[in-house]
Parts: sequence; C-alpha cells; structure tokens
Amino acid sequence: MRVNFTVNGRPQEADGVWEGESLLYVLRERLGLPGSKNACEQGECGSCTVRLDGVPVCACLVAAGQAQGREVVTVEGLADYAGQRSRGTGEGAEPAPVQQAFIDAGAVQCGFCTPGLLVAADEMLERNPDPTDADIREALSGNLCRCTGYEKIMDAVRLAAARRSEGV
Repeated sequence: MRVNFTVNGRPQEADGVWEGESLLYVLRERLGLPGSKNACEQGECGSCTVRLDGVPVCACLVAAGQAQGREVVTVEGLADYAGQRSRGTGEGAEPAPVQQAFIDAGAVQCGFCTPGLLVAADEMLERNPDPTDADIREALSGNLCRCTGYEKIMDAVRLAAARRSEGV
C-alpha cells in the first residue's frame, strides 16, 4: 500500500507499506528519520513518541496506514530554522527551545528516551505555557527514562517554560 502524509511540514509518500507495518518503522527505515527510538514496541516506554495531528502518540502502536492524509511531527521537526519549525530532518537547524533547555539543564543522558520526552514536553508547553510540576509529570508520564530520577528532566521543562514566558 502507499501512504501519503505530511512529516515535519513536508509531504511524504511511502510505497510498499504492508498492513502491519508501524508508523515508527516507516519513519525510521523508509523516511530516514531515526530520532524516534524503537525500544519496547508495546507503547510502554514512550521513546517513539511523535505527534499525530498534534497529539502525542507512540509511533510503535500506530499502523502506518493510519497516518494516511495526516500530519506527523517527529523530534527532528522540533528543530528551528531561523525562527521557523524544521521542514526536514532537522540537520543544520538550531535546537528548538525545549531541546536547548534539555541540553542546558543536563537532562540528556544516554539519549534513548530523550526524543519522546522532547516531543511530549513540546506539545505540553504549547498547550500549557505555565505548567505546574504536576502538569509536567502528567504530560511526561508515558515516557520512561532508565538513567535518571527525572529531576533534570523536570528542570529542563521548567527552564523551557520560563524561557518561553520571558520570550527567550
């Protein structure tokens, strides 16, 4: 089957997709967007989180055919080209504010969970620019990190929110 959809603002077409193929597989293997990670393949860890029509989803649980005609944003799509969201792979782009906050707060360790955390945090900050700690925990509750106690991740999201409110 052929799947036509928009990924990070660009029209994409994937040919030869079989019915059981996941959106995660299509993004990573067919479109060359390896940012979303393949860890549990059961929707438990959140490392494959992408936005589907604006809503965070585990790409490992979404059949690729379900993306037909829809908008997908991956971690690569968070990158910033001179104030504009990425329209490609994110290569050569400036980090999005949430990405920079993760770097500045030291919230990136092994990096496996980071793409999913970034996508989930970015979506939450768009919808709630002044989150409480409870809001942040709820938004990130579907994303597991095996390296940390989450404090630096919380710090990073708080930092991104503060910078957003200051217009930085």
